[in-house]
Amino acid sequence: MGVSIIAIVLLVTAFALVGAAEWPRLSTRTGLDAKVRRERKVRKTHLRLVETETDDFAKAVERDLAALPTIDDRD
Repeated sequence: MGVSIIAIVLLVTAFALVGAAEWPRLSTRTGLDAKVRRERKVRKTHLRLVETETDDFAKAVERDLAALPTIDDRD
């Protein structure tokens, strides 16, 4: 055999680098990403929208700001 160990290591490293660079595209083609999408969809079904009452919040902020102590500047 005329192939050195260094050449084999370089070849394996090149294949590993190409595989790592192309992994996102390969995973979508092979369907490996589908499991992650299904799990995310299941998690999202448990979420709910919390309605905020902005008018009450704005009134509470104004009331709190009015109740803050102030320092009057003396001329």
